[in-house]
Amino acid sequence: MNKITMPTNVRPGLRALLILLACTCAGSACATEMVYVPVNPTFGGNPLNGPTLLNTAIATNNHTDPDAPDLSSLGAAAPQTPLQQFNAQLQQSILSRVAASATSSIIGTDGTLHPGIIQTGDFTIAVVDLGGGNLNITTTDKTTGAQTSFQVSQ
Repeated sequence: MNKITMPTNVRPGLRALLILLACTCAGSACATEMVYVPVNPTFGGNPLNGPTLLNTAIATNNHTDPDAPDLSSLGAAAPQTPLQQFNAQLQQSILSRVAASATSSIIGTDGTLHPGIIQTGDFTIAVVDLGGGNLNITTTDKTTGAQTSFQVSQ
């Protein structure tokens, strides 16, 4: 078997070539100042981060104030079940149709209001001509006697 040997005079040149190649391939190191940029807009951060930070804080907050007042005693609405929400929407829809029906008997085909009295199950609506194109509309709750009145001009 033949053994290949390198001449001794090539090795120092190869070594120098490798060192020169390593120096040219290595990039120069660049360094800049480190600048702190806050995230929170309260401390100078981007204002667009505010809603994200607030939502994250609200989502992760599991603390309750033991001294907080009970809002249900103040008349705040309790969370409704889907059935209660459906019934409330149904009631609003029916009341809207009743109001539209009452309105159609007060308003003529030409869009003007006509004086008269309209009776519904719980309300009395009186339209009175005040003269000069002005009308007074009074709604009376039959059960409590409470009245609401306003004026419109034609």
